[in-house]
Amino acid sequence: MADRADKTSFNPASVRAPFGNYSHGLLVPPGASLLVTSGQLGIRPDDTIPPDVTGQAELCFEAVKAILADAGMSFDDVIRISGFVTRREDFSDYMAVRDRYTGPLKPVSTLLVVGGFTRAEFLVEVEVTAAKVF
Repeated sequence: MADRADKTSFNPASVRAPFGNYSHGLLVPPGASLLVTSGQLGIRPDDTIPPDVTGQAELCFEAVKAILADAGMSFDDVIRISGFVTRREDFSDYMAVRDRYTGPLKPVSTLLVVGGFTRAEFLVEVEVTAAKVF
């Protein structure tokens, strides 16, 4: 169990340790504000799309960062990340980007391989849930 002032993470010894930099569970105190984002794709405001998963994942996390900032939050407030990639071989590149954005108290995380997105050039999509006591 690890603590931060407003959250507690849980990684019980009876459960296999996380495969990466995430927590098995996070407890958020009563009264926290909750922010849920839509899935963010790796596309720039000018509609250009990087050809690789790293570039697209960076755009996804930068979009999430902007949404968090508008809500008065940061990645330290993220409690859940759901990532979706179209190619199994992109797992490690996606996770390297994810790990650069997460704070010291690791959120819970799910990563799925999917058959594709609305456009074939999209390789990754990211959505988050954040909670903060104001």
